[in-house]
Amino acid sequence: MPSQPSKTLETFANPKPERDFHIHMEIPEFTCLCPKTGQPDFATLYLDYIPDKTCVELKSLKLYIWGFRNEGHFHEDVTNRILDDLVKTTKPRFMRLTAKFFVRGGIFTNVVAEHRKKGWKPAPHVELSQFESQSNTRG
Repeated sequence: MPSQPSKTLETFANPKPERDFHIHMEIPEFTCLCPKTGQPDFATLYLDYIPDKTCVELKSLKLYIWGFRNEGHFHEDVTNRILDDLVKTTKPRFMRLTAKFFVRGGIFTNVVAEHRKKGWKPAPHVELSQFESQSNTRG
């Protein structure tokens, strides 16, 4: 097998460090083991971040996430650990990791963990009305 799980996260230079822009990733195949029973837990991870100087490289993220497959973790622990590792590696302006675990014993678990760079303030959100969006596309 050419690829193996890894705990190494790699980065690349942010192509537009002067601009706040939002990166959204969905990771639908996250698995780890229940630390009590050893049974598999499945989740979809949603990673949202505003990079500063670096961005996370996708192949290394895939191999990093794969590295949890045979490890036992509580949902709260693994979500915060992944966020901490990503923040340590990329040092983003903002990062949010949402872990939506599939049902186990009749209970769905969602864990949301966030990081904000000290002193960073988000730009105000611009909401375009439906009318403005339609009129701008007509030329």
